[in-house]
Amino acid sequence: MFYYLFQYLDAAYNFPGAGVFQYLSFRAALAIITSLIISLLFGKRWINYLNRKQVGETIRDLGLEGQLEKQGTPTMGGLIILASLLIPVLLFARLDNVYILLMLFTTVWLGMIGFLDDYIKVFKKKKEGLKGKYKIIGQVILGLVIGLVMYYSPQVVVREKQKPAKEVAVMIQKEGPSSNFSVDEQKSLKTTIPFFKNNEFDYAVLLEWMGGNYRKWAFLIFIPIVILIIVAVSNGANLTDGMDGLATGTSAIIGLTLGILAWVSGNIIFANYLNIMYLPNVGELTIFVSAFVGATVGFLWFNAYPAQVFMGDTGSLTLGGIIAVFAILIRKELLIPILCGIFLAESLSVILQVSYFKYSRKKYGAGRRIFKMSPLHHHYQKQGYPEPKIVLRFFIVGIMLSVLTIVTLKLR
Repeated sequence: MFYYLFQYLDAAYNFPGAGVFQYLSFRAALAIITSLIISLLFGKRWINYLNRKQVGETIRDLGLEGQLEKQGTPTMGGLIILASLLIPVLLFARLDNVYILLMLFTTVWLGMIGFLDDYIKVFKKKKEGLKGKYKIIGQVILGLVIGLVMYYSPQVVVREKQKPAKEVAVMIQKEGPSSNFSVDEQKSLKTTIPFFKNNEFDYAVLLEWMGGNYRKWAFLIFIPIVILIIVAVSNGANLTDGMDGLATGTSAIIGLTLGILAWVSGNIIFANYLNIMYLPNVGELTIFVSAFVGATVGFLWFNAYPAQVFMGDTGSLTLGGIIAVFAILIRKELLIPILCGIFLAESLSVILQVSYFKYSRKKYGAGRRIFKMSPLHHHYQKQGYPEPKIVLRFFIVGIMLSVLTIVTLKLR
C-alpha cells in the first residue's frame, strides 16, 4: 500500500525521500519493526480479552512435570501472529506480486482452518476439534492452488544459468553478473537440490519414460509433491507446538533462514556468486518473511516459558504451512528435511511410536514403545529435563540446521 502511495508521490510531486520505498531492505526493516510493535501492543490486549472471556486451554494429565500448571492458559493466540504478519505485508509489500498474493492466501486459508479447529475446541467444548480429515482436505486444496499457480502463471519464471561459471568469467567482468543467466525468463520446474554439483533438479525428468511430450504432463508429479510437502510441514509444526515457545522460536529461526535464501535467489549478483538459479521478482518475499520473523519473535514475548498464551492450531498449522509454501516458491523445498529438521524429528517420533506400538501389540499381544512419550520433546521431559532447557537446546539445534542449510548452497 505505502509502496504505491510513495511511488505516486515521487512521480507526481517529486516528494523528498519517497524513492526509498523502492528499496527492499528499507521496506523489510519497516515490516519487521511494524510486526513487532503490533504483536506487542495487540498481544497484550488480546490476552487480557481471552482471560476475561475465560478462553483457556484444557490440559490432559499426562504425568509431565508442570503440565497441570498450564491449565486455563489462554489459547487462540495465533490471531496475534496473523494480525502482526498480515498488516505489515499489506502496508509495505507490492500487492501485484504473485508470490506475495500466494503467501497472503496461504496465511488466511490456514489461519481460517486453524481458527475453526480452536473455536470448536474452546467454544463448542469438543476436545477433538475439527476432524483431521477436514484439516487434510484444507491442506490439499492449498497445495492444489499453489501447484497450479506455479505451474501455469506467467509470472512464476526463472532465469537459468546458461554456461559453466568458468566460461563466462570474462563476460561477467565486462557485462556484469547477468551475463551468466539466460536473457529470457522461462517457465521451469527446476528446484534446488543439496549436495549435487549442478545444485538443480527438474521434476519433469521423473516422467521421461512417457516419451517426447513428457514435459507437458509434469504437473502430474509436481502438484502431488507440493501437496505432500505442505501437509507434512504444516502438521510437523503442529506437533512441535507442545512446549512454551518451542514452535514459535523454531519457526522464527527457520523464517530468518528462508529470508536469506529468498534474498540471494531474487538478487542476480548473489545468485551469480552462489551459482544458483535466479528467480525474478521473488525478492519481494523478503518483505513477507521479515513480517513473519517479527510476528513470531513478538509472539514469543508472551509465549516464552511460562507462557501467557498458547497459539493453538490457529498459529501452528499456519506457521508450518507458511514455511512449506515459502520454501516451495523460492525453490528450496528439497532443503526442508535439513532446515525443518526439528519438525521432521517430531513427526518421525510420532510415526515410529504409533507404528511400533501397533506392530508389537499384534506380534507380542502387548504394545511396546520406542520413546517414553511422543512427540520427541515429551520424551526428554519424561526423562526429567526441565522444559526451558529442552526448548533452548532445540533452538540451538535449529540454528545449527539453519547454518547447514545455507552452507549446502556451496557444498556440492
